[in-house]
Amino acid sequence: MDSRPLRSGAEARLTNGVQPATVVLVNGGQAAEVPGTWSATLEWLVDRLAPRFPDLGFVEVRYRVKSWRRLDFCTEDARAAIDLAVEGGASRCALVGFSMGGAVSALAAAHPSVCSVVGLAPWLPDRLPLEALRQKRFAVIHGALDRWVPGVPGVRPSSSRRGFQRALSGGVVDAEYTLIAGAFHGAALRVPWGLAPLPRARRWAQLLGLELDRFRSS
Repeated sequence: MDSRPLRSGAEARLTNGVQPATVVLVNGGQAAEVPGTWSATLEWLVDRLAPRFPDLGFVEVRYRVKSWRRLDFCTEDARAAIDLAVEGGASRCALVGFSMGGAVSALAAAHPSVCSVVGLAPWLPDRLPLEALRQKRFAVIHGALDRWVPGVPGVRPSSSRRGFQRALSGGVVDAEYTLIAGAFHGAALRVPWGLAPLPRARRWAQLLGLELDRFRSS
């Protein structure tokens, strides 16, 4: 694993290096403007999928500030990570956004190298512009039991479904929406001894693996 600074001031963590086809993964966020952290869900998924896809590069992003109040900063960080991949030799990029990272990915998808966007329990607020998803592959994977409860973040599937339908009506022609029965918000949590998988974590990995296989073969 290789950590590198991004020109925006954020940080990237590379697995498998940069490849001609590279996946950029962006985290969720919260209301409070706090320093960025690595996503437990994305880290858990990369740990399992990177060995299966040695010909894909994986670039995880740690934002400068992980807050939806600074969505502009988070999007700049994602674009800087895409630029890092392209400058390293990537010709095609996929964006994988978890939670708030779904909104970040939808905005950063305007980058010409991006051909696929995958939202994992994505936050896609009703006023979020989705024009950048036109002519791209757009897939949403969401836990059927996901919801916000006090002290625990969440995004209801009904919310991401509205965003998905808006994307379809706005010109996305290659799209898929999948609910995971029995799953909550994401695949893993960070605990003092490492990463703890949530219910149906393997299903998250299986479905994302199918999207990555499709991206690799496209």
